[in-house]
This record gives sequence, structure tokens and C-alpha cells, in this order.
Amino acid sequence: LLAGFLSQVGHEPLPPTVGRNVLGRKVLYLPGFFTYARHIVEVDGKRGLFRGLTPRLISSTLSTITRGSVKKAFPLEDMEHVSNKDDVKTSLRKVVKETSHEMMMQCVSRVVSHPLHVISMRCMVQFVGREVKYSGVFSAIGRIFKEEGILGFFVGLVPHILGDVIFLWCCNLVAHFINTYAVDDNFSQASVIRSYTKFVMGIAVSMLTYPFLLVGDLMAVNNCGLRAGLPPYAPAFTSWIHCWRYLSAQGQLFRGSSLLFRRAPIPAASFPTD
Repeated sequence: LLAGFLSQVGHEPLPPTVGRNVLGRKVLYLPGFFTYARHIVEVDGKRGLFRGLTPRLISSTLSTITRGSVKKAFPLEDMEHVSNKDDVKTSLRKVVKETSHEMMMQCVSRVVSHPLHVISMRCMVQFVGREVKYSGVFSAIGRIFKEEGILGFFVGLVPHILGDVIFLWCCNLVAHFINTYAVDDNFSQASVIRSYTKFVMGIAVSMLTYPFLLVGDLMAVNNCGLRAGLPPYAPAFTSWIHCWRYLSAQGQLFRGSSLLFRRAPIPAASFPTD
């Protein structure tokens, strides 16, 4: 959890190593997840790996409870589920209706749980500057309210919600069209393929919407008085769009998306020769 977020922030305390890609060309690789985790343990001890865990767990719990409450208020029994017997127009209408229902649940749960997500991000990013500004959930709530007001609990919310909405619609609609037009009902394993289509599409679409997650998490810690959210680590962004444009210009909209094979953005001229 911590290693992944620090790589998103761009904190790279360990030097890259020279390796070769599948074409045999020399490339620089940043340390992977396990190497990064060992570094955290060396600096902070094993407890350091669990920075921000308490607010993250509370955030997840609030999200689960909220989704359950929304389901009770708008029971799934009232929703029409897609059936293989439906015609194309009817099945599409049902997918749109189900996706709208999922979107409502996700947006509400995201709004409710986001304040604790912000606190979790700030607790974790203190590793960079060795700060203790956010040392507990209740003290963090008081500090954010005092310094930033209510809006401080919702920094980074918009890109997170946009990412959630785009993910749901793309995943559900693309999976629906694949199951409708690409999977032949005469094929013996058609039902099995259809059951996995949405899962596979979820993985693919999550990579496309990753920049929204990255920008939302960076905005949660930007310009909040912590070293990792201030220059030289990052500009003091005026909005999430400013953050997006900055990362795009740097070619880092997918920074931290991989924890195993992470190529360093350094030109080949800097590699040592044989």
C-alpha cells in the first residue's frame, strides 16, 4: 500500500538499475515493489508498511456500509436484469439502467468515504519528509478542518468520481457489446466466456482510467504543508486539471501503475556502455 502510493507521488529514494528489455536494449529499471518495501522497513521498521492503514480501513468500511444503505433504499429486486432471451434494444436498456444504479451507489459511497481516504494518503506521504503532522484520525480531522475547512476533506474527489463513472460505463457497455455481437450462442462455452468478459474488461478499462486515480491521490496531498506535496516534489497545483496537464506534459500520467517492471524515464545516452 505505502510503496505503491510513494511511487505515485514520485518518491524514488533508491537508484535505478540497468537491465535489458525483450529486444535486448539497455533500459533503466526503478526498484520493484519488494525492494521498495525492504527500504521502507529499513527506514521505518515493519510498522512503516502500514502507515495510513487505519483511516484506509475506516474509509473502506464507510464505503461498504454506504453501498449497502443505497441498495436498501433502491432494492435490486426492482431492477430488470439482462437475459439472453432479450432482444438487443431491450438488453441495452437494461444494461444502461443497471449501470446507472451502480454509478449512483459508487458516487455516493465515494463522497462519504473520501475524507478518510484523504487522511490515509496524507498519513502515508509523511514518510517522504519524516513529518508527524497527521498522527491520528481524529487529530487529522481537526487539523484539516482548521486549516482548509470542509473542502479540505474533498480535495481530489472530482477526478476519483470521474474515473469511477468512466470505468463503470466503459466496462459494462463494452462487455455487453462483446457478449452480444462477438460471442456466438451456438458455441458450447458461450456462457462461460460471457461470465468472464466483464472481469477481463474491468482489468483493461482500469488501466485506461488509472490517470484519474493518480491525479485524485496527488491532489489529496498537494499543497497541504507536507514536503511531498510541495516543490521540488510537485508544484502547488491550482486544480486537478492543472495537475493532469503537468503530469501529461511530463509523460507521467501512468506513474506508479506498475510495481514490478518500472522503467525510469531516462534517455539511453545515460546508460553505461559495454
